[in-house]
Amino acid sequence: MAITDLFKETPMNNSDVTAQRATPAYLGDITPVLAIAVLSGIAHMLTNGQYGFHRDEWQFLSDAQHLDWGFVPYPPLTAALEYLGLKLFGLSLMGLRLFSVLAQVLVVLASGLMARDLGGGRQAQIFTAVAVALSPLPIFEATEFQYSSFDLLWWVLIAWCVIRLLRDDEPRWWVAIGVIAGLGLQTKYSIAFELAGVLAGVLLTDARRYLANGWFWAGGVIALLLFVPNLVWLIRHDFVSYHFLQAIHARDVRIGRTDGFLRDQFVLNANLFAAPVWVAGLFAYFNNRRYRMLAWMYAVPLLLFLFAQGRGYYTCGAYPMLLAMGSVVGEQWLRTLRPTWRAGIAALLFMGVFAIGFYAVLRIVPIAASGPLRDYALKNNGDLREEIGWNELVARVAAIRDSLPAEQQANLLIGVGNYGEYGAIALLGPRYHLPMPITTVNSGWLRGYPQTPASAVILLGNSKESADRLFFDCRLAGHNTNTWGVANEESQDHPDIFVCGPARRPLSELWKHGPEFG
Repeated sequence: MAITDLFKETPMNNSDVTAQRATPAYLGDITPVLAIAVLSGIAHMLTNGQYGFHRDEWQFLSDAQHLDWGFVPYPPLTAALEYLGLKLFGLSLMGLRLFSVLAQVLVVLASGLMARDLGGGRQAQIFTAVAVALSPLPIFEATEFQYSSFDLLWWVLIAWCVIRLLRDDEPRWWVAIGVIAGLGLQTKYSIAFELAGVLAGVLLTDARRYLANGWFWAGGVIALLLFVPNLVWLIRHDFVSYHFLQAIHARDVRIGRTDGFLRDQFVLNANLFAAPVWVAGLFAYFNNRRYRMLAWMYAVPLLLFLFAQGRGYYTCGAYPMLLAMGSVVGEQWLRTLRPTWRAGIAALLFMGVFAIGFYAVLRIVPIAASGPLRDYALKNNGDLREEIGWNELVARVAAIRDSLPAEQQANLLIGVGNYGEYGAIALLGPRYHLPMPITTVNSGWLRGYPQTPASAVILLGNSKESADRLFFDCRLAGHNTNTWGVANEESQDHPDIFVCGPARRPLSELWKHGPEFG
C-alpha cells in the first residue's frame, strides 16, 4: 500500500471528532505534547543566560526606547514586546528571551495538536512535537529574541486554524486567521507570502466555497484593520521599509546568503531525519480533497521565495503542518506492518531525529560558558559570536571619553556605524554617563542628531578613510576586542575606534539622503 493512499479520504469524520471530544482520553491526549513543549522551553531558559545580547537584539532594545507604529527594518510588534520585557525584567537576557521561548513552546504545542486534529494518535502527536522541537531553525528561534521567532509562530498558528476550519467546516475560524494574519503583518512583512498561499489554496481547491461566506471577508477586514496603523506609518515615511527590504535583499543575493535555498529546506527548516515524513505529508495533503488547501499553503510561498531568491529560512513556518500530516499517515502506514517491523521503524525514526537534534543543539545552543562545548558552538555558530564583547566595547568607549580633556568631554558626540553598536551604547551607556549615540543606519536615522556642534566625536564602525571623510583631525584611540578572543563583526570588520574633531560639513547633510541600510 502506498503511504499517500492512506489519506485519499478524510482521516476522521465530524461525528468521530465529536465523540472523541466527549471522552476524557481524548482530552488527555495533549499531555505528552504539552510536556514536550514545556520541557523544550525549560531547556532553553536554562541556557539563554549565557554570553550576551546579539547585535540584532540590541537593535530591538534600542527601538523599544522609541515606540512607534513602525521602524525602518520592520513593523512595530517586536519592539513593543521588547518594551514590555524591559519593564518586566530590566536588561535581562533570560527575561527578554522569555518571549521567544514562549513562542517556540506554542509552536511545538500547536504542531502536536495539528497532528491530533488531523486524526493522529499519540505516537503521531509525539513524533510531530519532537521533530519540530529538534529542528535547527525552531531551536535557534528560542535562543535569541528575533522577529523571526514570532513570524514562525504566526505561520504555524494560521496553519492550525486552517486545519480546524477544514476539519469542522466551521467558517468562523476565518476570524482567528484574520487576527493572526494581522499580528503577523505587524511582525514581519514576509507573512504576506504565507497569506498568498492561503489565498491560492482557497482559489484552487474546494475551499472556494468560503468566498461566498461573510466570515471569510470578516477575517480579511480584521487583518487589514490590525495592519492599518503600520500602513499609515509607512505612507508617512515614504515606504522606507520597502526600500530597506530591497536594499537588504540585494545585499543578501550579492554576498551569497540566498544560496542553497532548496538545501536549507531539508537541512535547516526541519529535522533532516524527518525529511521523509514531511515529504509524505506534502503528498498526503495534495491527495486529500478536504485538506488540499494546505498543500498550496506550502507550495506557493516556497515557489515565490525560490524565484524571488529569498533566504532558506523564510519558509520555516510551513514545515510543522507538513510534519503533522506526515506523522499521521506514517502512523497509519505502520499499523499495516507486523509488530516487529512497526516497532523497529518507529524506534529508528525517533533515534534519528534525536541524533540530528542533538547535533543541532551542540552547534546552536549556548550550552556552556567555557570549555570545549563553548568553543565548538562558537566555531560553528556565527550568531553566537555576535553576542560577545558588547559590554567591553561600551566600557572601552567610556574609557576613551575619560581620557579626553574636560572641554571635549563636555560637548561630545558618539557616532556609530551599525545598529548593534547603537543599541549597546544606548542601553549600556547610561551606566557610564555616555551621551546617546547618533547614526544614519536603520531606525537610528529617525532619531536625528544634536543641533549643537560637537567639539569632539568618538567614532565606531568606520574605516580611517571614512572617518577622515566625515570629520577633521581623526586619530586612532582604541580597538574593539573581547577577552575571549572571539572573531566577530566588531573585532574583524571594523575594529578601530577613532577620536575626531568637528564635522567637515553639517550633520544635516548626512541625514537628508535618508537612512543607510544595515
